[in-house]
Amino acid sequence: MIGKIINICLLICSVATSCLSQTKVEGEGNLKFKKRVLQSNLQDPWDITYGPDDYLWITESKGYKVSRIDIASGKTQVILDLNSERSFSGKPWPQGGLMGMALHPKMNSGKPFVYLAYVYRFVESRSNFAGNYFKTKVVRYTWNKEKLTLSNPKVLCDTIPGSNDHNGGRLHIADIDGKEYLFYSVGDMGAGQFDNGNRPNHAQDPKYYQGKILRFNTEEDNDKEALDRWVPNSNPFRNAVWSIGHRNPQGLASVTVAGKKILYSTEHGPYSDDEINLIERGANYGHPLVIGYNDGNYDGLAASVSDHDSLPGKWNTTYPLIEKEAANAAKIGSSYRNPIKAFSPNENSFLTGLFTAVANNAGRSDWSSEAPSSLEVYTSNAIPGWRNSLLIPTLKTGRLIRLKVDDSGKGLKGEEESYFQAGNRLRDVAISPDGKKIYLITDRSSVTSGPTKEDPQGSNEKGAVIEFSYTGQ
Repeated sequence: MIGKIINICLLICSVATSCLSQTKVEGEGNLKFKKRVLQSNLQDPWDITYGPDDYLWITESKGYKVSRIDIASGKTQVILDLNSERSFSGKPWPQGGLMGMALHPKMNSGKPFVYLAYVYRFVESRSNFAGNYFKTKVVRYTWNKEKLTLSNPKVLCDTIPGSNDHNGGRLHIADIDGKEYLFYSVGDMGAGQFDNGNRPNHAQDPKYYQGKILRFNTEEDNDKEALDRWVPNSNPFRNAVWSIGHRNPQGLASVTVAGKKILYSTEHGPYSDDEINLIERGANYGHPLVIGYNDGNYDGLAASVSDHDSLPGKWNTTYPLIEKEAANAAKIGSSYRNPIKAFSPNENSFLTGLFTAVANNAGRSDWSSEAPSSLEVYTSNAIPGWRNSLLIPTLKTGRLIRLKVDDSGKGLKGEEESYFQAGNRLRDVAISPDGKKIYLITDRSSVTSGPTKEDPQGSNEKGAVIEFSYTGQ
């Protein structure tokens, strides 16, 4: 009888979130953390935010649900189900789905607003690798803390293009010159590679929203047209575009340094050169004409390569041939910006060999990259030496990278550090207000697109919310 009771208790603990085991984890610099899994098997959690109500707020990209998680118990409550708002199912599926979320910083003081970005409509799939077309929207909801619901949706923009590749999808609110604005990252739709190899790439054209960082008002202004009220009149291109020349930016975060707000992004590179960028008004970050640093390693190549030999160009892609990165940067002019960090800037000879193999349908996967999926700035003093550090979760290497911001906020200093590598695809990160706890979410599926579709290590905790509590050195 006692044995049966023990077995029942073990079974209950295997499914009850609060019973999940805690383990100790040691990171670089002999920092010690206690690990606890709050939830698992969520439908590809995409955004995690530590709310002002001391709950974790989660979006599920495949589940199209927004939830709050009680941190003490791990209990989850769905507060918004958006499945009725999407007009597609099955294949093709967009990269992401329900993606970014931003909670207004004055949520508890008169502005109870939650902003969401999600793909809502499938348009068409075009033949001859010309692309999969979707539509994405950014919507503001109002939080009712008595009823625990999100309601009263107001559309900020419903004309953002979508794809099965490179949708970007991160939302972030930053105070610029004394006013809060909502920033949204949009990828280049994968235009020029894989199933979108014959799709035109518009990352350099400010008339299009592909390959851009967009900026919106958090509240409507007095413009005549309804959707114009969400677009700041001080934007540089007379639309929602704030910066151009991006490939697939999936991380946005900001910090105040010397009284000035600085906005950063993380961005996926193709076969090298994942980027950290300092985002500025009207700046051009080079894609697809300069990849990573303006260092010439993509001279004679393109931003990507395809094995579809029916497609145009030397490398079977609509991406333009990069004859010289330096010449392209010079042509862009004073608006061109190098990243403040490019991970694994592989050499030209290596990339040329890889491109040749892929174009000849003898594909290779032996290149180093991180696939940075998000970004957060650590501003606390709780963990020694971490104040004003960038925390970057990654998909391909499955680790949390820490990089220290310099005193100007415009560069980096010190050594790169690595934490929590355990074979998981890390999708997003959040930090508790006291700085003592780090929260990470992991992908449930191992497939997104292209180079990141591989899952060589295997995921140990799929679709999970994991807490790492700092316990000292």
